[in-house]
Amino acid sequence: MRSVKTAILISGHGSNLQAILDAATAPDYPAEIALVISNVETAYGLMRAQNAGITTVTIPHGNYPSREAFDAMVDASLKTHGIELVVMAGFMRILSDGFVHEWQGKLINIHPSLLPKHKGLNTHARAIAAGDTEHGATVHWVTLELDSGEIIAQSSTHIMAADTPETLKQKVHALEHALYPEAVKKVATGMLITKKNP
Repeated sequence: MRSVKTAILISGHGSNLQAILDAATAPDYPAEIALVISNVETAYGLMRAQNAGITTVTIPHGNYPSREAFDAMVDASLKTHGIELVVMAGFMRILSDGFVHEWQGKLINIHPSLLPKHKGLNTHARAIAAGDTEHGATVHWVTLELDSGEIIAQSSTHIMAADTPETLKQKVHALEHALYPEAVKKVATGMLITKKNP
């Protein structure tokens, strides 16, 4: 069975990467994790990928004079490896407009809130401060406007009176680890169906 050649972009620990790698060991999983790119040389996620036998590339953003120059190197690496789908998993970079245009419809991200609520940073503290009763995670298409692309999948949890930003973060992480592999599966399956029926 053909699968979609997929790259995962990371900057850190790579727990969502690991969840996707684990899911991708199933023979019928529609995404082949073919490449992991990190902008941080010490990211533990690189070791996770190497342990799984996945090709890794490190592109330290500090080595490039501009966001566009860095993104051009990421773009070149993706194309060299024949990547069809790009999955951002804790990739702590704001992408240039040119990169987003180039990969539009092939680029997804996970965000720790129930979008459209709480775009940007510090989502757990903001959800508590807003008096929200639910919080969660959203997988969405990446567009030029931050955290505003069409929603692919969401998962939610109740905010309890005793929750702190840290406990809420842990609860949302657990949601992400179940949600993201399923969302990648959904997107990759859709891409395969589209290719079969142009």
